[in-house]
Formats: sequence, C-alpha cells, structure tokens
Amino acid sequence: MLVLITYDVKTSSSGGQSRLRRVAKVCQNYGQRVQHSVFECIVDATQFAELKIKLKNIIDETEDSLRFYQLGNNHKNKVEHVGIKESLDLEGPLIL
Repeated sequence: MLVLITYDVKTSSSGGQSRLRRVAKVCQNYGQRVQHSVFECIVDATQFAELKIKLKNIIDETEDSLRFYQLGNNHKNKVEHVGIKESLDLEGPLIL
C-alpha cells in the first residue's frame, strides 16, 4: 500500500535538529522524499506498523507532529504530479 508521511519537527528546541534528521532517515529507509517533509512509502501492513512505532519513538509529541495518509494499493490513480522533481516508480524496475 502507498502511505504518505508528513512531519513537522520543531528545530528551534533542544534536540530538534537531531530529531528532524532521524525522522527523515527512518522515512528514507521506507520510501522516497517527494517534498522537504513529505515521503511516499510503499509498505505492507507490518512495515507500516513498524514505521509508525519508529517515528513515534523519535518525535517529541509536545512539539512535533506526524501525519500518515493511507492511499492503499490502488494508489496510481489517486496521485497526480505537476512540475519538476519527477518521482521514481517505487514498484518499477530497479535498473533503467
């Protein structure tokens, strides 16, 4: 299933820069960055649960936020892209 993950980490607070880098690194392990704080991830239910736990353990819920949008398996007709920075087809071949 395709999951869209967005986050906002308060970087002016103590440890904020570190949390921001850690959140981005975890997201990169599951998908691709499509905007500064937005990732598209193709995951199964187990991976999604694992990803959420990892991210929740990183953020400070009193200062930061996470949003998860589950677009499902039939996501190709739910996502439209306009402009530069074409995204990779995560389900396509690894070698072009």
